[in-house]
Amino acid sequence: MMKKLIVSAAVAVVLVLAAFWFMTISRTVPASALGPHTPDLANGKTMFAIGGCTSCHAVPKAEDKTRLGGGLALGSPFGTFYVPNTSPDRKDGIGAWSEAQFVTAMNKGTSPDGDHYFPAFPYMSYQRMAFNDLRDLFAYLKTLPSVQGRVREHDLPFPFNIRRMLGLWKLVFLDGEPFKPDPSQSAQWNRGAYLVNGPGHCAECHSPRNILGGIITGLRFTGGPAPDGQGGVPNITQFKLKHWTVADIADLLETGMTADADRVGGSMVDVVRNTSQLTATDRMAIATYIKSLPSVEGQAPVKK
Repeated sequence: MMKKLIVSAAVAVVLVLAAFWFMTISRTVPASALGPHTPDLANGKTMFAIGGCTSCHAVPKAEDKTRLGGGLALGSPFGTFYVPNTSPDRKDGIGAWSEAQFVTAMNKGTSPDGDHYFPAFPYMSYQRMAFNDLRDLFAYLKTLPSVQGRVREHDLPFPFNIRRMLGLWKLVFLDGEPFKPDPSQSAQWNRGAYLVNGPGHCAECHSPRNILGGIITGLRFTGGPAPDGQGGVPNITQFKLKHWTVADIADLLETGMTADADRVGGSMVDVVRNTSQLTATDRMAIATYIKSLPSVEGQAPVKK
């Protein structure tokens, strides 16, 4: 009897481990999924600007924001993440990556080595991007200065440092769905929705998260504590912006000036530096979409 119990337990353990291994396999985008494409560097630059790549990946305190050597420390409830080198350097950056590897990283959160990226890298939003936009962005990144130097490893306690566990996290939060235009809305609204929810990844900061670090779906864009625990990020639904016009929002994205004649601060300064490089048409599209967000109060601030 005991022998049967031991064998049954062993079989159960093997089955659980096999299921865990299968469910946590990293996903990739094969090169065969990418058809012929002529890179559009102007579009790549637009994706670079709306994506705010310089805000995280530029060498900290460097005057030249196109030097994407990484190194910025991002504090979080799960530990400290260090932003990697994404310059065209072939050894320390992404210069040796293939186009499919870059699309895979952005769309699936999988490294060229097949490891899961931590979701401090907002691939939950980047998965909405069109492949051709990702390919244009990759082509543009390769025109920027090469920066040597590999960034240190993340400082994460157990069990958050186990990358394989992220396969389960992705099953819950990474649906793999591209952006789908709403046929009932205008082309301008859909362009804004794409930029905000895809490359702009605005919800990543402007939304509260649950205990697993995933965005609380019903509270998207309602603000919450800053990811690093320093201060808060505002609600940008009509609960807070009901007195703002589309023009007010578009002007903020260009000048950093709020509707009540104040100026943005904190990390939003970097955001405006990037959005000010967009065309007036794209800023107006973003503003049109944000103005359409329904009023949601969000969570009450946590008192300390």
